[in-house]
Amino acid sequence: MNPENNQHKDRLLVSYILCAVGFFGLGGLHRLYNGKIGTGLLWLCTFGLFYIGQTVDLLLIPGIVDEYEHNLRLKAGVSPFGVPLNQAVVASQVHRPTGNQLMIKLIEAAESKGGILTVTQGVKFTGSSFAEVEATLNEMYKSGYVKIDNDPNTGAVTYHFHEL
Repeated sequence: MNPENNQHKDRLLVSYILCAVGFFGLGGLHRLYNGKIGTGLLWLCTFGLFYIGQTVDLLLIPGIVDEYEHNLRLKAGVSPFGVPLNQAVVASQVHRPTGNQLMIKLIEAAESKGGILTVTQGVKFTGSSFAEVEATLNEMYKSGYVKIDNDPNTGAVTYHFHEL
């Protein structure tokens, strides 16, 4: 069973008990308990608005409890569905390949591009950062797996995978 649902039921039960106490002279305790300080004090000083307000509240307690819990969630920065409000609902992080995985992805990208790859193409294909792709390609260059050249039209640095 959902613990939040149990907490909701507990708060509802306590609110009804406090409302019932109001019929014995201490009206408004259920309102104070649920954060309605102003009307809670008014009920307390006027015997639950001469028991009329106390009686009407028997029907209003579920809404009062829901409103209180909603306000608590907002203060905590959480939506009614439990999603943090200060974060994007859509996942903002994507699994990016690292180390050998990144090398393999770059080789696959180069293979699909005829053995020639730029850093920008590597970033687009792998989702990794420019720095990560460039460092990996330079590591592959130092190991002798790729050669570096410039594109004659754009001047962009190109990495030639001569084994592909």
